[in-house]
Amino acid sequence: MANPATAFAGYAALFAIPDQGGDIIAPGAFAASLKRRPPPDIPLLFQHDPKEPVGRIVEAAEDETGLRIRAELLVDVARARELVSLVAGNAIGGLSIGFRTIRARKDADTGYRHLLSIDLWEISIVTFPMMPGARISTLFASLPPPDEKDQASAGTANRIAAAISLLSNQ
Repeated sequence: MANPATAFAGYAALFAIPDQGGDIIAPGAFAASLKRRPPPDIPLLFQHDPKEPVGRIVEAAEDETGLRIRAELLVDVARARELVSLVAGNAIGGLSIGFRTIRARKDADTGYRHLLSIDLWEISIVTFPMMPGARISTLFASLPPPDEKDQASAGTANRIAAAISLLSNQ
């Protein structure tokens, strides 16, 4: 049996797509926060629970799609070992962010809140992401170096999945 995946890549947030709470994240919203708190200073949690750290964020960067991350699950942690199995088995795979809003504006016509600047506190593996398209997209037995082509194709796939999810929720 092959070793289970212990590392992953995906989008923790997508730009320009409303989440289920009515927020839309603007490109550039994470820029200042990522300068103040770069990986690995961003905790990787399970279900936003600060008592459930499960790994480390290796890379977090904005691209044209959203906040792309690469992370590792620390298999010396019992919950992380469970997540390796759950993620590899497609039983869980959502990503979500914990943040504080720095700057936002409300669109009076649509009711959406446009998040212009965010203080990113943590990223979590979750069962039900607020943004359905924010998901783990690639699993690795160990974390390889970044591959720009892989990132671009994963971004397109995630944007399509997010759009389909948004339409199906309406």
